[in-house]
Amino acid sequence: MLALSVKTYYYIINALCQDRLHGMNKSAQKMVRKGAFFAMTERNLTMLTDFYEFTMANGYFEKGIGNRRAYFDMFFRRVPDGGGYAIMAGVEQLIEYFNNLHFSEEDIAYLRNRKCFSESFLNYLRDFEFECDVWAVPEGTPVFPGEPLVTVAGPMIQAQFVETMILLTINHQTLIATKANRITRAAEGRTVLEFGSRRAQGYDGAILGARAAYIGGCQGTACVLSDRDYKIPAGGTMAHSWVQMFDSEYEAFKAYADIYPDNCVFLVDTYNVLKSGVPNAIRVAKELEAEKGIRARGIRLDSGDIAYLSIEARKMLDAAGFEDMQIMASNSLDEYLVRDLLVQGARVDSFGIGERLITSKSEPVFGGVYKLSAIEDTDGAIIPKIKISENPAKITNPHFKKVYRLFENETGKAFADLICVHDEVIDFTKPLELFDPEATWKRKTFSDFTARELLVPIFRQGKLVYQQPTIEEMRSWCAGQVDLLWDEVKRFENPHNYYVDLSQKLWDIKQDLLRKNYR
Repeated sequence: MLALSVKTYYYIINALCQDRLHGMNKSAQKMVRKGAFFAMTERNLTMLTDFYEFTMANGYFEKGIGNRRAYFDMFFRRVPDGGGYAIMAGVEQLIEYFNNLHFSEEDIAYLRNRKCFSESFLNYLRDFEFECDVWAVPEGTPVFPGEPLVTVAGPMIQAQFVETMILLTINHQTLIATKANRITRAAEGRTVLEFGSRRAQGYDGAILGARAAYIGGCQGTACVLSDRDYKIPAGGTMAHSWVQMFDSEYEAFKAYADIYPDNCVFLVDTYNVLKSGVPNAIRVAKELEAEKGIRARGIRLDSGDIAYLSIEARKMLDAAGFEDMQIMASNSLDEYLVRDLLVQGARVDSFGIGERLITSKSEPVFGGVYKLSAIEDTDGAIIPKIKISENPAKITNPHFKKVYRLFENETGKAFADLICVHDEVIDFTKPLELFDPEATWKRKTFSDFTARELLVPIFRQGKLVYQQPTIEEMRSWCAGQVDLLWDEVKRFENPHNYYVDLSQKLWDIKQDLLRKNYR
């Protein structure tokens, strides 16, 4: 791979686009094309932002406050689907974004043509270097409303500018990881595969949605690109078109078994599940075992009354001596339908979940927000900031903060999160009184517990300091952390309210700002 600068890559691509390879020998053309290929696969999403990020940045620059240090928090106010918790995801993509933040000459030219930005500001963007500190909750961690998932501290222009991409990235993947976790829990230990690419909201929705679903608990995906790029196991067998392509269903199954004897899962609902689909699957399974000594893996149901058909199919498979052949179900399933199927006694061993997972169809928006929480004065002192609303739920928690998760030593279960001022020292070896930030008379004292900080450093002054875990480590971490929640918090309906409390110091600061600013 050629060691070329970003600007060189830009000019190479520009040359290619304008057919300026004329006159080069074939070897030179090949080298240029190779360099351009690598440049184009190194995705730059700097300009994927809301326009007001530029108008504000230009304004900060012109007023001489663009380098003033500011603190922003990304958090959410409500768990989707009325759930008890969400699953954090998307940090890896944030890292990629921050590492590649830069403005090309094409970007500068576009902004100049808008005729609303000063030339000195455009020169600032041309030499832009990311210099912020970033903290984030690790992927796969259960998270709750009101607490920071990402904190950014740095020059105001920079910390403000990254708002759109932080929200876009974390909102999407956290939404899908949360939905996947709900569905996999409903499956009660059965395999759940993500099958939603064709119904996803665009390419990234499919690829990164599969990634998030895997972190949330799915065991694999149908999306090949997610397997190639993110090591999420991809699999699949046949569609109805395969069966229709042959003169008979039997011939279709037989042909597939000949080609893929070790991966025989037959789609049995093209014509009639019980009259032809399952009998033909059994016939081919017997021939496969007789001819090659290989057992067929299973059948898939993709329509009809899944509960009834799976029960009857199970009887037929067992009677034929194929007790080990599994039954997979698909067809617009979600956590509620999966749970209902199992309640009805469905004999399903695994589920393929499509559109209702990849789009989180029941609630397709994760309402994360990005708010200023503090700035520094010229002496470096942190000045807390608050956003006030007539709606109490939209009043922000001020200041540069840290978050602790508290675990009972006896059970190991998490019982509350505590948001504190960043430099606050709390002696967790002593009894700790927590109170409801809204109903302050609700108080309880806890002892014999362990505290762990949730936010971890990702960038220091624009330099990556975080060792990104593997996708398997994130998935395993998620499963382990969800196990540390009480069952009452994990209920689908009316879950127990997991408390996210403020320290007394932070609560006092918030109340003082409310008194000073609400007139």
